[in-house]
Amino acid sequence: MTSFTPATRDLQFVLHDLLAIQSADIAGFEDLDRETVEAILTEAGKLASEVLAPLNQSGDRQGCRLENGVVYTPEGFRDAYVRLCEGGWTGLDMDPEYGGQGMPYVIHSAVGEMHCAANMALNMYSGLTHGAASTIHAHGTEDQKRTYLPNMISGAWGGTMNLTEPHCGTDLGLMRTRAEPEGDGSYRITGQKIFISAGEHDLTDNIVHLVLAKAPGGGAGTKGVSLFIVPKFLVNEDGSLGARNAVSVGSIEHKMGIHANATCVLNYDGARGWLLGDLHRGMAAMFTMMNEARLGVGLQGYAQAALAHEQAVTYARDRLQGRAVTGAENPEGPADPLIVHPDIRRMLMDQRSFVEGARALTMWGAFQLDRAHRAGDKDAEALVSLLTPVIKGFLTDKGFEMAVSAQQVFGGHGYIEEWGMSQIVRDARIAMIYEGANGIQALDLVGRKLALNGGKQVMEFFQLVQETCDDLGNESDLADMGDGLAAALKRLQATTGYFAEKATKAPNDALAGATDYMHLFGHVALGLMWGQMAKAAAKALENAPADRNFYEAKLATARYYMARQLPATSMHAARIRAGGDTLMALHADAF
Repeated sequence: MTSFTPATRDLQFVLHDLLAIQSADIAGFEDLDRETVEAILTEAGKLASEVLAPLNQSGDRQGCRLENGVVYTPEGFRDAYVRLCEGGWTGLDMDPEYGGQGMPYVIHSAVGEMHCAANMALNMYSGLTHGAASTIHAHGTEDQKRTYLPNMISGAWGGTMNLTEPHCGTDLGLMRTRAEPEGDGSYRITGQKIFISAGEHDLTDNIVHLVLAKAPGGGAGTKGVSLFIVPKFLVNEDGSLGARNAVSVGSIEHKMGIHANATCVLNYDGARGWLLGDLHRGMAAMFTMMNEARLGVGLQGYAQAALAHEQAVTYARDRLQGRAVTGAENPEGPADPLIVHPDIRRMLMDQRSFVEGARALTMWGAFQLDRAHRAGDKDAEALVSLLTPVIKGFLTDKGFEMAVSAQQVFGGHGYIEEWGMSQIVRDARIAMIYEGANGIQALDLVGRKLALNGGKQVMEFFQLVQETCDDLGNESDLADMGDGLAAALKRLQATTGYFAEKATKAPNDALAGATDYMHLFGHVALGLMWGQMAKAAAKALENAPADRNFYEAKLATARYYMARQLPATSMHAARIRAGGDTLMALHADAF
């Protein structure tokens, strides 16, 4: 069984030393002192390590099974889910009016990392429900909120999002699912949806599907799409469950990973649904869930890398292979541990510097959302919107890469199922695909986000990075890191100008570099986090803390990222400037 140790100490550093959450001028943050947050993280970590993690490998082996229209989750999942609900974790940041605890989203994200790293497939059931409930809360009528939210927030009912169809994924304008009005305020939903995570299962009494469909009069493309609430069981006026709705499971997918999460084909045969939000404005409403999901998937990417890194470090310390080139470090044994070898250190430091930087970026993004939603900060909302495709795309690309790197540390054992590394790699792979494949995230960044508000948000991001460079430059011990970050920032600024120049004149040149730009942006974003974490660690060391080793390790890891990872921005910049000619030169028939 893979081990799992919650990253409570590092999360405390990010929340308090980096983000200074208790002193933030945001409603609800005044109570987030170190002791309170530590208690929350400790309990969440205990549930993750003692309840969720032990089911991770067994759930992968057993998978889900479909029998007579019912999907059964692996052994132990239902009991673990009940424990999750009983602890109030499903409604940690949700509206207290409907049974939630009203905690900030950044605390929900910190807890989510632990639960996702411990058992990604199980965590997805409550994660999908959280997104669906957030969408109903944002766009539903008062009656819809009262009908659905209390049971969804408590975990008694599940939730899903239904977008993809057999013939259309990203291009939702090709959608065929139809919604016909009944005359009583309801609609009849007919069509088929595929790849529906948590689409059917035995964990909850009801599942509230949010379904995109085309209602009459909407016109062509996505402009004609509306969003509907379609429950598995109809809900009576008194809140009790009524008849089974006309939605059924056609099959469950046989997937590369996340075997313990039921990915379903759902058939809607005139199922009753109710409009959520405005007619023919379904995409706007669904993006509430999709944007939350994209940040959550970015978290999944680095959480799986964190789990893989933990296994790799343990193995590298224990496994004896060869001798250190500078002389035996384990002279009493037959060989030295793997961790003495520079190439093993390279892989472990790549993993560590990515995971800790990604953790900081994700929590920083969640913090910006709290600032937007609780303090009405429109600039914070726009900034996190700019960075959403970076968090989703870059963190999942690199998260998978780091999971593979951790698997490599194991050598042949990494390829053997019993060691658990194969599962982590397989589970991590989906995060690059769902909630908008990463190529789409790159196109969204280059094609939409850079130009929003006349480029205001990207300029504000540049300013934030420049201020960090200046702060580092003012500290003699940190100035070298400031120089490295400043050089990477200049590359990002130059390539941003390149896209502005090419956008209309040579669109293939621009789009050919979209993924490289997303990665360049991602490296600078992590460099920003490492610069700020270096400042926080240096400040903490001035007070001679008891855990001095922690802060010194943080500084060493910051230097590693700046020296060994940020130079990748030069490669990405060169690729971007190469344009699209060589990429588009080969005729399609020649492939």
